[in-house]
Amino acid sequence: MKRTAQAATLAFACVLCLAFVLRGATHYGAASATQKQPLKANGMSAAALYGKNCATCHGKDGRSKTFKGKLKHAPDLTDAQWQAGKSDEHLFNSISNGREKMPAFGKKLTAQQIESLVSYVRGLKK
Repeated sequence: MKRTAQAATLAFACVLCLAFVLRGATHYGAASATQKQPLKANGMSAAALYGKNCATCHGKDGRSKTFKGKLKHAPDLTDAQWQAGKSDEHLFNSISNGREKMPAFGKKLTAQQIESLVSYVRGLKK
């Protein structure tokens, strides 16, 4: 009888551990799947931030084929050569402080939002 109770307790403990392991694996699997989803910063996805603040000039696809983009000579953010020539720090500073005809967003966006935009812009590279 005592052995049966011990075996049942051990079996229950194993099932419980397995449940935690599977839950953790599912949780981490979900996290890696969401990495392909747009990044979120302060409740707004990077795609939404880009659409609201950048797409007017740089276009939804990042190619800067918009009227304002052509007028202001906005760079094609999808161009691999342009991307290779810019560090993440350069992109962060350009978004924060502005650059030539590009307005500064440092007072409008948080550092976390700007970082998410830098990552989003990196994802536009072809």
